[in-house]
Amino acid sequence: MRLLSFAAALLLTSACAHQQVSVTTPTTPPASGSVSGTDTPAPTSANTVDPVSRYVPESDTTARPQWLKARIAAVLAERKRNPITRIMRYQYEGKTVYYQSAPCCDQYSQVFDTKGKLICQPDGGITGKGDGKCPDFEKNKSNEKVVWQDPR
Repeated sequence: MRLLSFAAALLLTSACAHQQVSVTTPTTPPASGSVSGTDTPAPTSANTVDPVSRYVPESDTTARPQWLKARIAAVLAERKRNPITRIMRYQYEGKTVYYQSAPCCDQYSQVFDTKGKLICQPDGGITGKGDGKCPDFEKNKSNEKVVWQDPR
């Protein structure tokens, strides 16, 4: 027991021993000649959390069906999602459809017809490929319009 106490004391003493550390500040200017060059961007208050698409689709200004207004109200009644909810209008298989983005992660996005009937879930889920009922949706959708996105 005495040997164990001695070993512990020796370990503590050596760990806390005085060690010389030298800190210096460079005195030569940076290669660019300016400390406030373009190497460090200026702080910004822009949102850096929500993903922003490289493509900004054209906005849809047509009237929203009642069932769609109810879906929007339901989203607004919940806390803000990340990523935010977006509802897009497309032409798919010769029909107008509405696509609602998935709330998160492995959840399904949804595609509805003009009467609000669920047609398919083209993406999301564990595989990321949706429910398999419209596997060509991404390839064959057209005429994209933003109907609504969560403003919060």
